[in-house]
Amino acid sequence: MSESSEEYFGRLVDEERLADFLEAEFGPVEAYDVTRHAEGHSNETLFVTWGSRELVIRRPPPGETADTAHDVLREYRVMDALQATDVPVPPTVAACEDHDVIGSDFYVMDRVEGDVLRGGEPERFANPESRARVGEELVDTLATVHEVDVEAVGLGEFGRPAGYTRRQVDRWEKQLDWAFEVTADEREIPELDRVGDWLDDHCPEEHDHALVHGDYKLDNVLYAPGTPPALDAVFDWEMSTLGDPLADLGWMLSYWRDAKDPEPTIPELTATFMEAEGYPTRRELVARYEEQTGRTFENERFYRALAVYKLAGLGEMFFRRHLEGNADDPMYPKMRERVPALAERAARIIDGDEPL
Repeated sequence: MSESSEEYFGRLVDEERLADFLEAEFGPVEAYDVTRHAEGHSNETLFVTWGSRELVIRRPPPGETADTAHDVLREYRVMDALQATDVPVPPTVAACEDHDVIGSDFYVMDRVEGDVLRGGEPERFANPESRARVGEELVDTLATVHEVDVEAVGLGEFGRPAGYTRRQVDRWEKQLDWAFEVTADEREIPELDRVGDWLDDHCPEEHDHALVHGDYKLDNVLYAPGTPPALDAVFDWEMSTLGDPLADLGWMLSYWRDAKDPEPTIPELTATFMEAEGYPTRRELVARYEEQTGRTFENERFYRALAVYKLAGLGEMFFRRHLEGNADDPMYPKMRERVPALAERAARIIDGDEPL
């Protein structure tokens, strides 16, 4: 670990105080280890060995964050509520609001074994039948999320579904404004203003209401060991609320690649293996979702452009954190060029130049 990485890790966790917390929760052990999972780019994930138990801790990044971003206790609440439903989530263990432990809110869950399909597919899935099932499991699970009886699981007051989509447009404009307070001195992105205006003009005023994940995509789910592919856990619920289910679908599709697609806008974060033979196309995923839910994916350009606009917002927030020295992620400085490229992609979608 480099000196800067060691310093950043020290800002994430006080290992001695965390050990005191875990001992109070689970009792004393001899084996204790904490490592940082470096694959994520938003909330921080720590892997903890506590005796024979493998745990995962989620906490926000250090430093100032935009309002409502990185709410790990919200993430814990929804996952805890979903434990007895058909939505696959990791077993929740404990949540903590005491910042004297590691300097922030955090929660603990059990670690689930399996594969997250991020950089490629496991060998056991490298055939057309399994590839088709990977996509089917992904979209079927999204449909299951959207069919949760929120009143029955205690999430009836989890959000304000009416007006959700309009608030999303407004919220991400504000997130960008927060990032621009620092990043505008480095470079400006006028194309994002045009996209934001188009989204404002084309935003659906009425939509279905459902539990939405907010960050549903292939590398936020885990497939169980073995075959056929079975989706065994959905992670990263920090953006979840009650809202418009089609926003989730548009977000998932923004990460899914078809063989006909142009080169990825952010190649470092974009998997391309689903272009291989057997994986469903985006249109096929939409058709399956519509069949599973009875909904029609209307205004698809709006929802896909909104997803890319949000990606640009996230990227610009990452870039601000980099400029302020509040991140140890080699991806963040690349947002100098990647966010303008995302703005161009969103523009292609609204202009009809990047079809579903």
